Amino acid sequence: MYEAKPLGDDDSQRLFFKRLFCSPEDCPQDLMKVSSDILKKCGGLPLAIISIAGLLANRRQTVEVWVNTLKSISAAVDKDSHIDKMKRILLLSYFDLPPHLKSCLLYLSVFPEDYLIDCRQLILLWVAEALIPGQDRESMEDLATSYLNDLINRSLVQPVKVGADGATVKTCRVHDVILEFIVSNAVEDKFVTIWNRNGFSDNYSSNKIRRLSIQEDISSQAEEMLKTIKNAAHIRSISIFGSNNSVLGKHASEFLSSQVLRVLNIRGGGLSEFYLGHVKRISQTKYCQITGGTQELPEGIEKLQHLEALDIIDTGIRKLPASIIQLQRLVRLRVHWKGQLPDGIGNLQALEELSMIELGFQSVKFMQGLGDLINLKVLRICWYRDTVVRDVEGHKKACISSLTKLFTRLRQLSVVGWPDATFPLMSLCVGTPPPLQRLVLSIWNKSSAVPHQISSLLNLTRLYIGLSGEVSKEGINILASLPILLSLTVFLDDKEGDSGVFHPRHAINSQGFQRLVKFTFRCWSEAALEFEPGAMPKLQMLKLQPLPARCQFKYGDGGLLLGLQNLAGLKHVALSINCKAATADEVDSLEDDMRGAAGLHRNRPIVQVERLYQYSLAHGCSRRPSGYPTLEAP
Repeated sequence: MYEAKPLGDDDSQRLFFKRLFCSPEDCPQDLMKVSSDILKKCGGLPLAIISIAGLLANRRQTVEVWVNTLKSISAAVDKDSHIDKMKRILLLSYFDLPPHLKSCLLYLSVFPEDYLIDCRQLILLWVAEALIPGQDRESMEDLATSYLNDLINRSLVQPVKVGADGATVKTCRVHDVILEFIVSNAVEDKFVTIWNRNGFSDNYSSNKIRRLSIQEDISSQAEEMLKTIKNAAHIRSISIFGSNNSVLGKHASEFLSSQVLRVLNIRGGGLSEFYLGHVKRISQTKYCQITGGTQELPEGIEKLQHLEALDIIDTGIRKLPASIIQLQRLVRLRVHWKGQLPDGIGNLQALEELSMIELGFQSVKFMQGLGDLINLKVLRICWYRDTVVRDVEGHKKACISSLTKLFTRLRQLSVVGWPDATFPLMSLCVGTPPPLQRLVLSIWNKSSAVPHQISSLLNLTRLYIGLSGEVSKEGINILASLPILLSLTVFLDDKEGDSGVFHPRHAINSQGFQRLVKFTFRCWSEAALEFEPGAMPKLQMLKLQPLPARCQFKYGDGGLLLGLQNLAGLKHVALSINCKAATADEVDSLEDDMRGAAGLHRNRPIVQVERLYQYSLAHGCSRRPSGYPTLEAP
């Protein structure tokens, strides 16, 4: 462990109370004295303060409880060095965990240092590893989500990407110091065996491996690894990160000899094609994720009758065997968008997620079968314009028929590309408002517009809409009418923008968007925004990607963005500047205007700016009009 620089008293108190009460002023007076004593024991160590605050966050806020916690801390850390003090404080947090959370925490040791963990994947892994009690899958996943949130609340896991609702954590990671502590305990308990840059973890015994995590290239010590795989019959979980582990593939028949293997998680190329030929050996497997260059999913896949999640989206597999429709427990199927699936997909009655499906590569019978997936909640499909389809009308008819059946159950739908200028939402939006919460709709054909039927999607919280052409005032009003929309992305691929056609500003007024928290505006051609007073009152994150700097002076004062000060809740602005064909002063002016407006905003939002295609800057004289104002941050 490394020794962190201690914080001063004020910063320590600010960090401690922010975690527990938002601010020192919110702390009950009777807890102020014991709080001060607890902070002294933390010695100014930020991670120690956060860990103790996480410990207290799950206990009653009474003097008696906090004094008892102080006594425990004192007994553990008095006279210790900073490093030993941190270890002992982490031990306090660890022993305070109930058994089910200890197991879930220890499982994080399978991930390498600094690894960004997909929370959805983590939940599926916990379920597959039988770390979550229960029989009903939906309830188990909900319970696993609550376990993850509990670990986050205890400051043992760091949220990285959080959804627009402010509650759904999408990705997370574990602090290096905490991960070192977790690994130490997991290895000691023989919960996991890790192969990293130092070889096998301490306390290693080849005949007692339950979970194996290979986090580094093994080629330099292949013999030692080969001894291990000869004793692989009892391994429950195999996780491989990185590439250049081809020696494992050459001995796949031994490596996959375990009859109790529940998880096969291969993250990296160079070995996947060897494994899949032996996939029928691992009949008890529940979770299988493969990335890399493997080209074929073999016949015999139907023998994996316990398989619940199959993720081959990042492979070269282009055709799935017909026997895959026999996997009656399969809940999640993610395939490469160029993958061809067999007819009879409707047999997978347990399926809840299916993505990414290129409709042009599928048969009409396949699309007819989609409508029979009675439990499907997440569907991602695409239909790119360059896909050759013999019977376009037949494909469209079968697709719309199936989507109409599914629309009363789907929670998430993604449609990228469509043969016509508009996607026929009208055929789907009939009767009561559908339960759809997330929609991606990217129709890149000429003059596509915002479908007015979107206004009937009253449960929509996240919307990504990609269009060719401009967003009309009517289109903006349709989007603004969605009552509980939290996140909106508008992507304009305006082919005519480069021809010099001038587009007026997109004005957003105070009507609608009352709950919007995140707004992303993407446009590769001429576009400008204006936020009128009262617009998007709860907006916290504004992302502009990428604004064309060459248009900065065409719109007069304020350039491409006006009214930033009218976004009352703004906290963060991310600006990408498209430097193509722009002069240096146009680029500088756009960034200066943004930083200046943010500097004048009462919230002083954080501003992040990146410049794209600087190598394509225009050379020549300045285009700045005489008298064009320069707005500087105070």
